[in-house]
Amino acid sequence: QVQLVESGGGLVQPGGSLRLSCQASKSAFNNFRMGWHRQAPGNERELVATITSGGSTYYVDSVKGRFTISRDNAKNTVYLQMDSLKPEDTAVYYCNIHPPLRPWGQGTQVTVSS
Repeated sequence: QVQLVESGGGLVQPGGSLRLSCQASKSAFNNFRMGWHRQAPGNERELVATITSGGSTYYVDSVKGRFTISRDNAKNTVYLQMDSLKPEDTAVYYCNIHPPLRPWGQGTQVTVSS
């Protein structure tokens, strides 16, 4: 079994920053496009950002300019740097291949509140 584990979430004030990590137990995903998704209470899981195996990135308009997705294949890890956080960013954040054809993990909770 190849596992993906998200970490780095927490409670921050509006305008604050967090860096999320998604670490794979093995290097099996290094040739896949990876994505970060999030799910707020009462909402469906939505795409936030993607990164290809070659490093090309995509962001939804709501996070563009504030979030940065990156990957370190040597560490089997994908990151999501989140700056200028807003209350509407509050959600559980998940990583997966994109399209998300694998099971979802536990995710990591991000709460933006004063």
